[in-house]
Amino acid sequence: MSKDNLAGRVPVAAVQGLIEDALTAAGLPRADASLCARLMAEADLTGADAHGVFRLPQYVRRLKAGGFNARPNITVTKSAPATALVDGDNGMGHLVMSRAAETAIALAREMGVAWVGVRRSNHAGPAGLYAEMPAAQGMIGLYAAVANANHMAVWGGADPLLGTNPLAIGVPSGAGPVVLDMATTVVSYGTVKNYALQGKSMQPGWMVNTATGEDIIDARKSAEGLLLPIGGYKGSGLAIMLGLLAGPLNRAVFGRDVVDFNADDKSETNTGHFIIALDIARFLPLADYTAEVDRHIGELKASRRLPGVGEIRMPGERRRQSRAERTRDGLPLSAALVAQLDRLAAELDVRPLAER
Repeated sequence: MSKDNLAGRVPVAAVQGLIEDALTAAGLPRADASLCARLMAEADLTGADAHGVFRLPQYVRRLKAGGFNARPNITVTKSAPATALVDGDNGMGHLVMSRAAETAIALAREMGVAWVGVRRSNHAGPAGLYAEMPAAQGMIGLYAAVANANHMAVWGGADPLLGTNPLAIGVPSGAGPVVLDMATTVVSYGTVKNYALQGKSMQPGWMVNTATGEDIIDARKSAEGLLLPIGGYKGSGLAIMLGLLAGPLNRAVFGRDVVDFNADDKSETNTGHFIIALDIARFLPLADYTAEVDRHIGELKASRRLPGVGEIRMPGERRRQSRAERTRDGLPLSAALVAQLDRLAAELDVRPLAER
């Protein structure tokens, strides 16, 4: 973020407090607002800037419009020894997915592995949050979801029938969880929205105009085009398969049935997710596995580099570095976002960031 766009560094406790107070004022019970605030602040700490406090105004709009159920009855149906289905009752996605992750970890402790499907959920922030939860408990975590809006076409198509459908995988290591968190598009749509808010230009290869086939550089014109998949047809295929696992398998939406939660604050989205947890101790002692992970990561990082490459980075490194830096120095918030949050605080009659 350039210095011109940066309002300054804000302590994470102040941001988390604002989120909790705002969500409570918008109708969530305080305990639920506190959990959502912690997970949203964690998104900002780990560098997922399009999925943390940036989303707060949108979440508040949906709560006030009835798009979220502020007091959901989240239920878990155990369908077999190692499988379960979570019905989120249209609650906030962070609440629903936290319950799903807890369920997967508990089942995996008992059975060695667990697959937990989720239906009637909502946007839950960055995928890495949930893949990291089993990894922090000595397990392997794998998470995917149907995105909350369609901004991609099937390879060769021009109709927006696919979402960014994210995938995250987490494994433990000596330095902390190694987490891969990726959209199946070149960038997430949240990044596009963040760029539009700040008036920043996008890079070529992110979005194309469906009428001309040319790159869209102005993020404010994103409605005129589609996001491009990672790896060409491979990214499109991956988005399809993840969507079929997270959507129809859980009786959740996919394809044309997806509700664009950016444009519709009132309708239930019936978002589908799934999370898998695998107990490493069923294969080998956890310490032996983490030692092997550390050895291989060390070898990969120490491998010969191409000319001009300063450092070889591994999944999860940026998350850990960002968390340490931002815990120490505060969260970098754009001036445009701070102004938006100040207006929201005034609307909800809660203390703004500057007073925390």
